Amino acid sequence: MVSQKVVIKNPTGLHLRPAGILCKEAMQFKSLITFSFRDSTANAKSVLSVLGACVKCGDEIEFVCEGEDEEDALRTLVAAVECGLGE
Repeated sequence: MVSQKVVIKNPTGLHLRPAGILCKEAMQFKSLITFSFRDSTANAKSVLSVLGACVKCGDEIEFVCEGEDEEDALRTLVAAVECGLGE
């Protein structure tokens, strides 16, 4: 299991388009990929789960990846968030 905290940089937070991009990135991997925000945990492979977390710009989330390709998954998702998820 690997984890890393990252701050959401895109101005609108994880609304539908960036949430879709995050899920698309996460679904490339076999690992279980979740993220923690406040007191909840969201499945990064589910758009509804990501949207339900209500993550805004400037919020810090912690990705947790567990499985055979966990390190690649973590590196890819952190890079996607740091690049603004397409915005």
